[in-house]
Amino acid sequence: MKILTENLSKRFSREWIFKNFSFTFEKNQIYAVIGPNGSGKSTLLQVIWGQLPPSSGEFKYSLNNRAIAPENIFKYVSIATPYMEVIEEFTLDEMIRFHFKFKKLREDRTLTSILENSGLEAAREKRISNFSSGMRQRLKLLLAFNSDVPVLFLDEPTSNLDKNGMNWYLHLLQSVQGKCLTIIASNQEHEYPQNAIKISLLDFK
Repeated sequence: MKILTENLSKRFSREWIFKNFSFTFEKNQIYAVIGPNGSGKSTLLQVIWGQLPPSSGEFKYSLNNRAIAPENIFKYVSIATPYMEVIEEFTLDEMIRFHFKFKKLREDRTLTSILENSGLEAAREKRISNFSSGMRQRLKLLLAFNSDVPVLFLDEPTSNLDKNGMNWYLHLLQSVQGKCLTIIASNQEHEYPQNAIKISLLDFK
């Protein structure tokens, strides 16, 4: 999967969040969108994955030189963010099974194996409404990393995680390197590998 942006810009009222963002995200590469708090990292990702409309400019997805229609983008991406909602009434087991009705599970994994070392093994029958913020973030990462899609979006992926959770996240990140296009929005260097291609949003103000 390749994502091309051309003069992508977004503003709220009279304030420009970013302007003229032109970039090509290449297949199976890993990128770190960096910048201080409030610089527009989350907004950029939300525009690129189609949640927010751009104020001007455009973006295009292509797979094997075939254009992907905007309404079909969701089939090819997986997302983990602290602000992403999960279904409170579901148990962990129900949430996992529900998610993988819509996303294919990675070939080398099973619904049981993905829970290993996640810190959630003992919570399979627990309702998500009773999860701590750290458990919720682990759940979102578990679903995103184990979905068989060509594009992975991660926004502040270690938010609310303890040290063990951070180590688990880094293991997951290593497991998908070279297998999918990964875009991480972060101002924390520990959240992306040293070989990540860095994009500073301050260059597009």
